[in-house]
Amino acid sequence: MVAAASRRGSRSSDEAFGCGLGAIGSGPGTIRSGLVGRLGDRTTGGLASGGERRPAPPSLLPADGSYESSNAGWPDALGGGRSSSGRTTMALSSLLLRVILCSLCAVALGGNEHNFVVVQRNSFASTERACSSVTRVSSSDLNRPSVPLMHRHGPCAPTGAASTNQPSSLAETLCRDRARRNHIISKASGRLATLSDAGVRIPTALGDAVDSLEYVVTLGIGTPSVQQTMLIDTGSDLSWVQCKPCNSSECYPQKDPLFDPSSSSTYATIPCGIDACKQLVHDFYNHGCTNGTGPSLCQYGIQYGDGSVTTSLYSTETLTLAPGVTIKNFSFGCGHNQKGPNAKYDGLLGLGGAPESLVSQVAGQYGDAFSYCLPPGNGTAGFLALGTPGNNTASFVFAPMHKLAHISTFYVVTLAGISVGGKQLNIPPAVLSKGMIIDSGTVITGLQPTAYSALRSAFRSAMSAYPLLPPNQDLELDTCYNFTGHSNVTVPKVSLTFSGGATIDLDVPSGVLLQDCLAFTGGTYDNSIGIIGNVNQRTFEVLFDTGRGNVGFRPGAC
Repeated sequence: MVAAASRRGSRSSDEAFGCGLGAIGSGPGTIRSGLVGRLGDRTTGGLASGGERRPAPPSLLPADGSYESSNAGWPDALGGGRSSSGRTTMALSSLLLRVILCSLCAVALGGNEHNFVVVQRNSFASTERACSSVTRVSSSDLNRPSVPLMHRHGPCAPTGAASTNQPSSLAETLCRDRARRNHIISKASGRLATLSDAGVRIPTALGDAVDSLEYVVTLGIGTPSVQQTMLIDTGSDLSWVQCKPCNSSECYPQKDPLFDPSSSSTYATIPCGIDACKQLVHDFYNHGCTNGTGPSLCQYGIQYGDGSVTTSLYSTETLTLAPGVTIKNFSFGCGHNQKGPNAKYDGLLGLGGAPESLVSQVAGQYGDAFSYCLPPGNGTAGFLALGTPGNNTASFVFAPMHKLAHISTFYVVTLAGISVGGKQLNIPPAVLSKGMIIDSGTVITGLQPTAYSALRSAFRSAMSAYPLLPPNQDLELDTCYNFTGHSNVTVPKVSLTFSGGATIDLDVPSGVLLQDCLAFTGGTYDNSIGIIGNVNQRTFEVLFDTGRGNVGFRPGAC
């Protein structure tokens, strides 16, 4: 079963090439300008050296569906007439126009046009200045508790967050992303060493602390409820927020007021000797006990990949997802000592698979499952939902979920194949069998080097009509393009097939390209686990159903 991602900012493949029922115009997916006059040089993009097929040219027709030329090269029988300026306008019938377009596209793509998508060039950039609150959530999801999910740097971010926390450059983002990805792989492979200075195992791979994370939700904590904006992370289990007392030398500035546990009627600390406190050390969290004359309380410390630290009292509190939707006795960290560039947000919401995570804590109430949809750009909102859609899963495809023996945090699937432009890549099954962690915090997907080499070669071949930029040592991405002068760009579909046969087509362009670059990279070893990053997940509802042992993908969900 094949699920094709929703094309925000683009038409379906048939419509994009003028073969569908939609009118041809200046909207997304239009083929414009130079149908005949440039046939010799633009559609030689159809045949490259050695007979290699290239994508259809980015533009073949003007927006009004007519053709204008300085010569009368087309027969008058087609309806041509000379204007007062001496230019000929060919007013083709709608039926004949579609026949010609489909024929040209079939020639240019060798009959493979349904495996390519034409998108407007301006849909590649994240330039949204206004937030659209519209999310395509099906009616089957309305009975599940859900909250809006936003990119932290876009106009949908909570008031004041985007303006006080400017986005990093692509090079800075990728540097942090590489640190996170390498750290997750080390943790998944059991290669993490204990830090000698504090005896703290690095519990999660956040690159430059939580500053590498990109998506936020706003929840309420305490009674009365205090709004807190938290970064989400499937690579972490334990949630935490900054708490009073916390002076400027011990905590970083944040967007919302600090949570004050003394003002909440439902706040409680966790004693040191109980199982919940002892469990922390088994899940890679350093724990200890408070000293003093009072009761011994459970403490923990987290050392992140860049050396950033949070030290907190392990506590319980009421968590509010939405009006009337509360989680009582939610275990979290009340942080009184934080160090590191934590992006001015209030804390972190752990969505991993260990007992400390939000998902595990609400399993008895909503089932051992949750889902999210990461929006295609910064100007739209996605969602985070708890539980499953019940029996209304016909629009999902499912892949078996695997868990690592020594750590329960990560959600792992196995790839069975990768396709580019409808063509299956020749990747040895032994390479793909190492598995892929699905991670909300990693940006670009890290494949095994043999798999990435095959993907890169096929993608470059399919995109050979566009100039390939020279390698940039500051960027980890090595397949970037110069689209200057192209109003439309033809991009091949990239499809992932999982064990069990489920196949998804990544959203084009948001799920394939990151700032004009292929959003994949290669790892160091073929025998290492890989990571599916958040760019590839855009517009899908990704359902992590631990209870049923699978991961679901619903295209076009946000």
